[in-house]
Amino acid sequence: MDAETPAWERRSAWRVVSPMAARKLAKVPFVEMADGRLQGVVSSGSDIARVYVSSITAGTHGFSCSTNNNRPCGGLGGPYPCKHLRALADEGVRQYGLDRVAKYLRVEVGEGESLMERLDGTAEPAPAAMVFSRFLRHLAYLELPEAPGPLPEMHWFPATGAVG
Repeated sequence: MDAETPAWERRSAWRVVSPMAARKLAKVPFVEMADGRLQGVVSSGSDIARVYVSSITAGTHGFSCSTNNNRPCGGLGGPYPCKHLRALADEGVRQYGLDRVAKYLRVEVGEGESLMERLDGTAEPAPAAMVFSRFLRHLAYLELPEAPGPLPEMHWFPATGAVG
């Protein structure tokens, strides 16, 4: 690369978008907009060993929610989202902002309306294993010991500091 190439193109790190508000990591430890869905991992309210992989598909607004053991969520039925999907949507809005999530899911949310009341989806299966696997990989990165130098396996990970 030459000197004309911008600095950000010469680096393997990029600034992470800061959350819009403080997140409730104990309830929704992982949320992302990926693969055409708002998806993530939501903790069970009744069993500390159980989590749910929940997702809302962009465009169709299909709802999916199942346990980490691929058992369907008992609270999801027809056009009614379960409490896990509501928690996922709330945390998605906290992380990315209402405008960004609504645009990603392709839904219009008016002044004073919530994201969930504007979704018109129904139960629709979605792959949970991939989302849960990404969550576990995410946790593994958080457990890496502190090191003074660069970690080769983290070269792709977005930087949180200024790049520039």
